[in-house]
Amino acid sequence: MRDIVDPLKDMGATLVAITPLVAEHSRGLAEKHRLTFDLLSDPGNAYAAELGLRFEVPDPVKDIYNGFGIDLPKSNGDASYTLPMPARLVVDTGGIVRAADIDPDYTRRPEPSKTIDDVKALG
Repeated sequence: MRDIVDPLKDMGATLVAITPLVAEHSRGLAEKHRLTFDLLSDPGNAYAAELGLRFEVPDPVKDIYNGFGIDLPKSNGDASYTLPMPARLVVDTGGIVRAADIDPDYTRRPEPSKTIDDVKALG
């Protein structure tokens, strides 16, 4: 997504990501991947829950995460073992969602060019 930040700016749009990560971890993520867009914090995935996009990580997956040294409660700052479902929303200046791509399978995400096309369609 970082590759479309400038084209979006050229169209007057802003890219923002929402993450359950605590600030310390999201800063590290932003630095590691040289992100040039804002990462907003969603403690406990509360906003994701309001949107119906929060899910509880199943026990077998918890075991896999733990086996890889991924401490989800530490990263997210709560013991809920929840994650947000991957989603991409295009929201107009009035706060209305004009396009949404949501899939419970985190491996299926829209191409960044789809975001560009959806923003152009707002034109």
